Amino acid sequence: MKKTRNKLSPPQKFPFALRALPAVLATQWNTSTFIPYRQAFPPQHSASPATLQAHVEDLTNRDVKIAYLKDLQGFLWESGFETGEYATPLFDDVVPRLREWRERGVGLGVYSSGSVVAQKLLFRHVSVHVGEAARVGGKGGAGGGGGKQVSSPSSAEGHRAAETEDLRDLVTEGGWFDTTNAGLKTEASSYGKIVETLGWHAARTLFLTDNVGEYDAAASAGLRVILLDRPGNAPVSAADMARMDVVQSLDDIELVEK
Repeated sequence: MKKTRNKLSPPQKFPFALRALPAVLATQWNTSTFIPYRQAFPPQHSASPATLQAHVEDLTNRDVKIAYLKDLQGFLWESGFETGEYATPLFDDVVPRLREWRERGVGLGVYSSGSVVAQKLLFRHVSVHVGEAARVGGKGGAGGGGGKQVSSPSSAEGHRAAETEDLRDLVTEGGWFDTTNAGLKTEASSYGKIVETLGWHAARTLFLTDNVGEYDAAASAGLRVILLDRPGNAPVSAADMARMDVVQSLDDIELVEK
């Protein structure tokens, strides 16, 4: 699965990380907890809080995907998630559809350029929409993914913390993949490795993505593939749209036993 979260620009993707960073740099620069994260950055960019701040902002604005930045973002996210400052926004069709599929015995996996640690953090703190809490949280779903939790109010920002639920149990055991344990997302071999690891058959595995290169790689590996055309996606050419299976919502997908 990919493309279940709302599409945001790079600074919008990591607003809490950027907002929280100055305070962390000021209060935790020499702590044993934070030192490994700052030391992972190149020395010329981690010589002082100011240089590290500037480098992180630059990498974020350019949407650079690099391990030490992801690790730092994960550290900042975890703090924000735990205090209720941040929650994972999903498209409205996602949770009901995933629960339905799990109830039918369909295995679910995640393959993302974000680390497995980050994936689990995001799925652990999924935002419950106002007015949707009863519908989304009240249906347990196969795999036990109905563990809704309400975070305590945040005193730091003076507003009520996000209401979230833990959806990690919707994902099949061992079904978390990133570019470290599976490989690059534009290489067919990565998808072959995933289905082999899970013991699935490629022809009976559906991969959902918003990326043409990933679509082609997964299809080359023998998987069924659908492009999710979500608001905010990168433009896809008319020629590519014409040759691919495309939907706008998970509600447009029907899984049929054969």
